Amino acid sequence: MCRVSDLIVLIEDDEAVAKGLEYALVQEGYEVGWAARGDAGQEMVEQRRPSLIILDVRLPDTTGFDVCRQLRAAGHRQPILMLTARDEEVDKVLGFELGADDYVVKPYQLRELLSRIRALLRRAYGELAQTHSDERASFDDVVVDLELLQVYRGGEVVYLTPTEFRLLRYLLSRPDRPVTREQILEAVWGYRADVGYDRTVDVHVRHLREKLEADPTHPRRIVTVRGTGYKFANVVAT
Repeated sequence: MCRVSDLIVLIEDDEAVAKGLEYALVQEGYEVGWAARGDAGQEMVEQRRPSLIILDVRLPDTTGFDVCRQLRAAGHRQPILMLTARDEEVDKVLGFELGADDYVVKPYQLRELLSRIRALLRRAYGELAQTHSDERASFDDVVVDLELLQVYRGGEVVYLTPTEFRLLRYLLSRPDRPVTREQILEAVWGYRADVGYDRTVDVHVRHLREKLEADPTHPRRIVTVRGTGYKFANVVAT
């Protein structure tokens, strides 16, 4: 029997594609819930609390972008993998802007898709769940609990996606050390830079700034290093 953490919700209107992917996922040991519409998919996510969501961009009642935005706004933090027939950088950036964790273009190789799914689950629940530390990192009015995988600002919970948390933890582990976008991609996403993916890093950095910086337009902690990438400023210039 599959564990609760093995449940994947697939929101895909093409029945042939959905059934083929469902069969492959079941063979890999996952439990799959399938919805052909965005509203039904959101309801399924709300009721069943899956570990991962696979979301097609084109749906009969809405778009995958809108579903992604609504799921994140409702506080759902599971990894979201978006599927699309369009290989355009603007679509990728928009998906990441709205909170998606990864993006696969149709027609895809099943082996590649399964590899992306395993990587998302491993990074979201494997590596993070295996973090055994009672340490807390803190800066300004922000506290990062590395054991409970939770972030607080001014005493209030800040909801980060799994990818945002990994990015923050990676930057915190290298205080005052500049890291390139390529290094961030390998450490946080698990693969080397591809077309458009360096922009992905920029999007997620901006999200962190908006959630954690007092003035996101003039960040003091998550700062840009010209010609290199980013760093977490442990020592802030006065």
